[in-house]
Amino acid sequence: MGESQQVRFPQEVIDEYAALGVDLRALFSAGHLGTRMGVQITEASAERVVGTMPVEGNTQPYGLLHGGASAVLAETLGSVGSMLHGGVHKIAVGVDLNCTHHRGARSGLVTGVATPVHRGRSTATYEIVITDEADKRVCTARLTCLLRDARPGDAEKAAG
Repeated sequence: MGESQQVRFPQEVIDEYAALGVDLRALFSAGHLGTRMGVQITEASAERVVGTMPVEGNTQPYGLLHGGASAVLAETLGSVGSMLHGGVHKIAVGVDLNCTHHRGARSGLVTGVATPVHRGRSTATYEIVITDEADKRVCTARLTCLLRDARPGDAEKAAG
């Protein structure tokens, strides 16, 4: 995810996690894969998660953005939204990811915006729209996460 201080979380959400001794910004990291791919989350709430990823370094042999890279960005953003919806007592685990690739991107940044389709007690589904710098749709994805009860130590494992 890069520089975690760039992420904007609602203050009440930060406070809720802090009361449990959890550093929310560290918890919502894209992990080693997201860091390697240059994923940056710039806005995060249960209603909307926004992030970017460079095309450079994430291409397939023809020089186009790799479809798997789009999937990583989509799953990262949808998972963050699902975890924020589930709250501090739930863990979001992806169970279904569907990506439709509309056009190629050869340079610049792509931006993903995740918005909820369904937010229930046991699952959350987000649509993620990924666009290029000309605001043309590159990929549309849908992620469904299972919301399972958090177990002791889950937050430490995620942040570590």
